Amino acid sequence: MHPSPSAPADDVIRPEVARIRDVSKKFTIRKDSSIKERVVTLGRAGRRHKKEFWALRNVDLDIYAGETIGLIGHNGSGKSTLLKVIGGIVDPTSGTVEERGRLAALLELGAGFHPDLTGRENVFLNASVLGLSREETEAQFDDIVAFAAIGDFIDTQVKFYSSGMYVRLAFAVAVHTDPDVLLVDEVLAVGDEAFQRKCMDRIRDFQKEGRTIILVTHSLDQVVELCSRAVLLHHGEVIFDGKPSTAVARFRDLLEERRVAERDAKEPTAVRPQGSVGEVTATVIGRAVGEALQPGDNLEVRLTLASQRLDAWGCRIQIDDHMGHKMFVTGTDWLKTPVKPIVGQTEVSFVLKDPPLAGGKYFVNATLIDGNGNDLHNIMQATSFNVEFDSRATGYLRIDVEGSATGAR
Repeated sequence: MHPSPSAPADDVIRPEVARIRDVSKKFTIRKDSSIKERVVTLGRAGRRHKKEFWALRNVDLDIYAGETIGLIGHNGSGKSTLLKVIGGIVDPTSGTVEERGRLAALLELGAGFHPDLTGRENVFLNASVLGLSREETEAQFDDIVAFAAIGDFIDTQVKFYSSGMYVRLAFAVAVHTDPDVLLVDEVLAVGDEAFQRKCMDRIRDFQKEGRTIILVTHSLDQVVELCSRAVLLHHGEVIFDGKPSTAVARFRDLLEERRVAERDAKEPTAVRPQGSVGEVTATVIGRAVGEALQPGDNLEVRLTLASQRLDAWGCRIQIDDHMGHKMFVTGTDWLKTPVKPIVGQTEVSFVLKDPPLAGGKYFVNATLIDGNGNDLHNIMQATSFNVEFDSRATGYLRIDVEGSATGAR
């Protein structure tokens, strides 16, 4: 197999467990929703009631043993379709997929369960679907029941299970199939917090054992924390394949571009009262525009303000994280910055000295106020910037830290 740009960067030679070449997948979406409508639209006219949708376009990937790969992208980008193609659940319209080893797919928990069968019966049924023999399932049965923590309910029909019991048993079966490659589609977000921690512990055990994991998740922090590699899909095409933190930053840029486009489409001619905040930019001093903030960098936020005549005024900025949590607020009035009357336009600059922000995407809100502190105009999420992830820590803040350990005394 020829080398791939996505090959592991370390010196360990790892075998390929899957090779995806020029894979495309087309779906046909029908616009007629009832049998009557389909009968009426039979023949040539029916073509107008069908729409072709390409979920994947010319995807090339090499997947290596021991990798944990995150598939990210907005809804409809092709993540789940690609996972199903890798798992052999969906055939590609064109292209090829070559695989080695046993695959376990956690794409839809409990998909093989029958509501009228007991938990015990469904364990053997679902395990057989996932490739285990009866003898192998019997050997794993006690561990499966212990992991699911459903006790005496194992001999109860699953239609009487709570949703939590159902999910726990389904996950327990899937992770005990001893897979070489584990495919996971959003199932790490189900169940209560204790069960989610148990799932994450199991995933980490798989990583330590050198198994390959491919997961689809909307938790971007989870991608950075868990994955050794991330693939960003956009309209069915791979637009980035590499470092998870870079992939997440690129994805958040795409989300922000879409949000701004939607906002501008809704408010093409927004009315600006009295004064207005014009162009807002956030730049890393000493680096090219758009580059991520690195430890030690200063961040400059520049604003353009406009008004016919404004003698007494001030300007404030607020920095939010990607979840909208307020991280920092300041303003010219609080900083006692001297200002001159605005006649036409003026510019304001705030320089944040080595801000201790953790890795991720941040948004800048800007507000123009009058001399009494009343809002004249504000722009939410006027601009954004990225901060490079720190592989040594996670959380809201970047703090320089040193660790030490002493031997037993």
